[in-house]
Amino acid sequence: QVQLVESGGGLAQPGGSLRLSCAASGSIFSINNIGYMGWYRQAPGKQRELVASIERWGSTNYADSVRGRFTISRDNAKSTVFLQMNSLKAEDTAVYYCNVDWRDALSRTRDTWGQGIQVTVSS
Repeated sequence: QVQLVESGGGLAQPGGSLRLSCAASGSIFSINNIGYMGWYRQAPGKQRELVASIERWGSTNYADSVRGRFTISRDNAKSTVFLQMNSLKAEDTAVYYCNVDWRDALSRTRDTWGQGIQVTVSS
């Protein structure tokens, strides 16, 4: 199993920055077989949406709404994914969720969601 712990959320002013972190823990085999890592968000009354994702070897994908403002990165040695959020806007306010795919000892691809962390952008 893989467990995720998110940190770094909170309140920021418009134009400000926040950095989210999501650290994975679990069995050595599963941790060493984490592939896809992504950040999603869900605003009140809206569906959860992909914000950014990164594959194990570094290829990234961004939602149009955040491209150029947010940067996703990962540290495979620490099994951690980061989301640097700059030039924040009020519409970035949401609960942000970390999601990772990993392969278990039976070679099954599984995924785990974090508990979610609140990001509020307001003056």
